[in-house]
Amino acid sequence: MPLYLRRYLIQLIMKVIIVGADAIGAHLAELFSKINQDIVIIDEDESKLERIASFCDLMTIKSSSSTPITSFREAGVKNADLFISVTRDENLNLSLCVLAKAMGAQQTVARVENDDFTDSQITEAFKHAGISSIIYPDDLAAQDIIAGLGLSWVSQRWDVHGGALTMLGIKLKEPCGLLGKPLKEICGPDTPYHFLAIKRGGDTIIPTGNDILLNNDYVYLMTTGEYIPVMKKIVGKEDYPDVKNVIIVGGGKTAARVAGRLPKGVKAKIFETSAARCNELNAILDTDRVMVIHADGRSVANLLEENVKNTQALVALTGNAEANILTCMNAQELGVPKTIAMIENMDYMNIASNTNIGTIINKQALTASHIYQLLLNGDVRNIRSLLMVNADVAEFKAHEGSRITAKRVCDLKLSTSIELGGLVRDGKGMLINGQTQIQPGDNVVVFCQDTNISQIEKYFI
Repeated sequence: MPLYLRRYLIQLIMKVIIVGADAIGAHLAELFSKINQDIVIIDEDESKLERIASFCDLMTIKSSSSTPITSFREAGVKNADLFISVTRDENLNLSLCVLAKAMGAQQTVARVENDDFTDSQITEAFKHAGISSIIYPDDLAAQDIIAGLGLSWVSQRWDVHGGALTMLGIKLKEPCGLLGKPLKEICGPDTPYHFLAIKRGGDTIIPTGNDILLNNDYVYLMTTGEYIPVMKKIVGKEDYPDVKNVIIVGGGKTAARVAGRLPKGVKAKIFETSAARCNELNAILDTDRVMVIHADGRSVANLLEENVKNTQALVALTGNAEANILTCMNAQELGVPKTIAMIENMDYMNIASNTNIGTIINKQALTASHIYQLLLNGDVRNIRSLLMVNADVAEFKAHEGSRITAKRVCDLKLSTSIELGGLVRDGKGMLINGQTQIQPGDNVVVFCQDTNISQIEKYFI
């Protein structure tokens, strides 16, 4: 396809139909409305539709799942580029996707709550039936948690190409040697890190050479896999121990996925208040590495009884955001270095981000990032929404003749809200500076705030 035509196609508005107006559906609607897509959202609860319509430019259809064909016709499913079913009923999601595909939808996505549906043979069968993608939010959350346990001293971690590049989210504390100095004095062509953003109070700063890092700043930076041990020293986190023992509060699906994928040498204790669920967990997990305890992990007395002071990480995964926040705060008071909280309610995200909780996991944001990727035309491998700084980070592949390869980075005149963090060339990770010349075939990590990912695609195709 000619380059000029590809650049034209990326600007076309695509039709997106979302079934389900709960948290994930609402988050998707807001995300897609920001990039001016033609969106229709369907749900049987009119109050949910009205709430979403109050902050998104879209069409709403009130419809029962018993009459999908009528609502699909009204929504224009035959012309849909992307059909997404994210109701709480996985069987309904699967059947609606099959129906939407039969009626003409190009791509379909179904949310499931059963890990049996993620088996490769099953997903292949679903594709033949008309379901393009299966999304299992608990698995996405577990992946993030496992990544977080690998580095106790970071709040967020995102690996590119198996760790050739890594983005780290870190809260800086004294006596970090980077504090109090302009970035132009501590950053250079040979430094093993590249700052992408600084979160300070309620403000997000895209840094320049004159910006100074302060105590309690939360920073996002890029580094290469080989320098991660060095970064631990540079950011003043040498006293953080590696995670060998972890306490998990709440024994739901996410907890089971985490406990079943623990890194080598790590053991876990799971607190679960349901005796029946304890029995289920004991039946599916390796009891040599995982101890299931029938007790309330929110109780400080119970945590102390299970030697929480000699535990390197605590993960709070109950269905209550407030309980998860308080449990992590209690754990920190008891000396646990690494805390991870599941926060489902978006209203609690700001509250949680203003505490010292190490890592915040939000399944709806993770799910939305994966689905959002399907809408983009360019060769985009990964997208992550960084809720703390209201920004996105994505990995793009540069093509022959693309704008991003035409000049050195300093001459590209990119928006000040865009940072090019690093690239992977022939499997090797490299950091980007103003003198870097991006080449066709490079995989480039792009950080952007107040700029839609879809607007960045035009530089890469």
